[in-house]
Amino acid sequence: VVKTRMQSNPEKYKSLLPATATIIKEEGAGSLVKGLGPTLVGYGIEGALKFGVYEISKPIVVMACKRASEKMKTAGGYCGGPLPFLVASILGGAVASLVLVPMESVRIRMVTDPEFEGVGLMRGLKRLVEEAGLLQTLTVGMGAMLAKQVPYTFGKQVSFDVAAKSLYQTFNSPSRTASSLLSNKQFVKWLVSVLAAMVASVMACLLSHPGDVILTETYKGHDDEGDNKQSATASSCKPHHRSLSEVSSSIYSRKGNLSGFFTGLQARFVHVGMIITSQLVIYDLVKQFLGLPATGSH
Repeated sequence: VVKTRMQSNPEKYKSLLPATATIIKEEGAGSLVKGLGPTLVGYGIEGALKFGVYEISKPIVVMACKRASEKMKTAGGYCGGPLPFLVASILGGAVASLVLVPMESVRIRMVTDPEFEGVGLMRGLKRLVEEAGLLQTLTVGMGAMLAKQVPYTFGKQVSFDVAAKSLYQTFNSPSRTASSLLSNKQFVKWLVSVLAAMVASVMACLLSHPGDVILTETYKGHDDEGDNKQSATASSCKPHHRSLSEVSSSIYSRKGNLSGFFTGLQARFVHVGMIITSQLVIYDLVKQFLGLPATGSH
């Protein structure tokens, strides 16, 4: 909520702690859980799809890349490194975006638009369909969503894989394994999971934040300093949804530089950083519990 308000109305909500205090003072502490319904449902399904598609497509892409490498070697070509992970993350992020478009639209309107005050998930979706039609509700802002989700998935999944693999190579070197702590394989797995997850959380936040700002600007309500105020007659019409380039130009023009695309980054580091770190650690532990190798260990 704080991050979204900072992005949608940066003149009023300038930084993390003052913005939080302002929201609590004006609307009460309960306002900090606005949009919880679409967040839980949307990101629950999104997470299952993203991790599932990424893990399923990764070995397929790796195999295809190996075959391509064998054919390209004679011509001096090479297909490998992080490229298969990049392709798999793009597929995962794209599939997840299909689910998140309507959910994020509802969530952001619930947080930024007074007309959506007290509206739940189902009522919110119904209102969006009534305003813009079913097709637009399901697809509007897809470019903004992809601008967020593809870099986010790449930053999270690929960074986690690469960082974990590098850490295992470092900790499993002869000079390191002499240490009593690092000779304990279970401890090393825990340590690698946590450290790699922290690296991935930072990378995911940095790479996807411009897209996150664009997404908020695309879906935000009509209460920000009169910028989007509509008359009673106009509000009964279908709203005009700006294109990705129009939204990006609007964000850039606020400060005249690229800093506008990183509004609310501090709040997002706290919020999303903690979520990604815990999510990836649990994800890696569940893989090991199911008998699969730890990420980066093979």
